[in-house]
Amino acid sequence: MADKMAKLELPENNSIELPIMQGTAGFDVIDISKLGKKGYFTFDPGFLATASCESAITYIDGEQGVLLHRGYPIDQLATESDYLDLCYLLLYGELPSKVQYEEFVGTVKQHTMVNEQLAFFFRGFRRDAHPMAMLCGVTGALSAFFQDSLDVNNPEHREIAAYRLVSKMPTIAAMCYKYSVGQPFIYPRNDLSYAGNFLSMMFATPCETYVVNPVIERAIDRIFVLHADHEQNASTSTVRLAGSSGANPFACIAAGIASLWGPAHGGANEACLNMLEEIGSVDRIPEFIEKAKDKNDPFRLMGFGHRVYKNFDPRAKVMRETCHEVLKELKVKDPLLDVAMELERIALEDEYFISKKLYPNVDFYSGIIMKAIGIPTSMFTVLFALARTVGWISHWKEMLDQPGHKISRPRQLYTGATHRDFVAKDKR
Repeated sequence: MADKMAKLELPENNSIELPIMQGTAGFDVIDISKLGKKGYFTFDPGFLATASCESAITYIDGEQGVLLHRGYPIDQLATESDYLDLCYLLLYGELPSKVQYEEFVGTVKQHTMVNEQLAFFFRGFRRDAHPMAMLCGVTGALSAFFQDSLDVNNPEHREIAAYRLVSKMPTIAAMCYKYSVGQPFIYPRNDLSYAGNFLSMMFATPCETYVVNPVIERAIDRIFVLHADHEQNASTSTVRLAGSSGANPFACIAAGIASLWGPAHGGANEACLNMLEEIGSVDRIPEFIEKAKDKNDPFRLMGFGHRVYKNFDPRAKVMRETCHEVLKELKVKDPLLDVAMELERIALEDEYFISKKLYPNVDFYSGIIMKAIGIPTSMFTVLFALARTVGWISHWKEMLDQPGHKISRPRQLYTGATHRDFVAKDKR
């Protein structure tokens, strides 16, 4: 609701009053939608000061280190809930009752298998294809298999598509891994939890049954919870932008996967592991700490600080505890993990890091966990996409549920040539 107005003075004694909209939390928002009628657009590269939509799903306060899903703090959801409980919350707006939860889990499990013909898609990829390339292509191809639920104007079709995507993404993600290492695909096991089933499809073989370690199972579930949604980030905005045109949900999620693949977005935990490999050993840490402190050195410590969270990443505390639980359980001997733990100790004690609030973030800890479990770095962003699917589909559904939604059409500040007459080839 707009309770106040902002007055914008324009050239030639012209002005316009713009409504100031107030949400339930966060900054007030000036509605500039009618500014174009005065012959002006706003210039905001990266949309860093522009609210592109109205949403009731996720709220972030980067200054205070707050992340809420439908009003619930992320640390409570990560420690007291589970991923499918959160999926229901994101999709429907409220936590499920016990009966609703059991029905939701049951329905998700009924849709975990994929059409057997989908396996032929993978055979078209090179063995060394990046798993994200396969995930993006195969997800987009799902629309060819589910032509019965592509009417985006039908609420029932939207719900069916949501279930299918949440259910099948772990299966497809695991298939990407299995294909890349030359192992047979493993079918889903509906007697396992969502996280346990994913681990089984990743690490089981036809030779022997995979026994799920509850500590690892809980760690993967928490990684899924902590990455499920993060407001209007690049990939979520991409899904909304694609969805605004009426594109089918599988194409929209494939677009989100493509956006997430960018190293500035979903590749942070992979970049963190690459940094640890560059450091190599504990005795080289002081050298790299000095490089990180040198403003003239291009080296940056990956996995520390966050673009949004200026105080601390609220997801990192839960992930830190989980990380130490996993390392204790597995007793893994890996020099890179020794480097990571020493870096963590320094960052939490060194005055330079404390003063600049460069605390280890969720990408730092999730990367270490996945490394310890045996998940290759090429799969890190795939797991991110798997977890984020429910956030993407929730925003897609919310957008289509809102009356009067329009196709997105950003404007530009044109700086190219003005009118020029065409010159024939023989006269150029």
